[in-house]
Amino acid sequence: MALDPNARDITINYDGGSITLPIGNAKSLFGDDYDDVVGKPDTITSKVAEHPRTRVIGGPSTTVKEHNRTYDQWPTSLANGAAGGKVVYMEWEGSEGSWTARVTGAMADLGTFLRTAAPKLVVFRTARGTKYGPFVKEITDPLLP
Repeated sequence: MALDPNARDITINYDGGSITLPIGNAKSLFGDDYDDVVGKPDTITSKVAEHPRTRVIGGPSTTVKEHNRTYDQWPTSLANGAAGGKVVYMEWEGSEGSWTARVTGAMADLGTFLRTAAPKLVVFRTARGTKYGPFVKEITDPLLP
């Protein structure tokens, strides 16, 4: 028996949190092209101080010279030991009803993310009933001043 890949969950990280929802819902809300939605890495450069390194306890030490280390830091989701985030109920153009997602971080950060990423008008509410939205991606027209 094959599982529907659109029924599996995907977590999308953004500045300040993450949202977890079924892949089919993510495709419906953001479109099939996730390029604008998925996070991009930040390039981090850190200085490594000079220090001794011993490969075998009691063996000879060598000195590692001071140097810079550069790496890509990908966005990660905030995590705790218990729940997978706060439940929100989302509706967007063409969603045919309300859908459940889990959110980590502040609801305001989710709103900011949706305003930069959602090409369709979307609203959401928390389990307590607080309503947020509507949000839609700001479209900049290159022909306007």
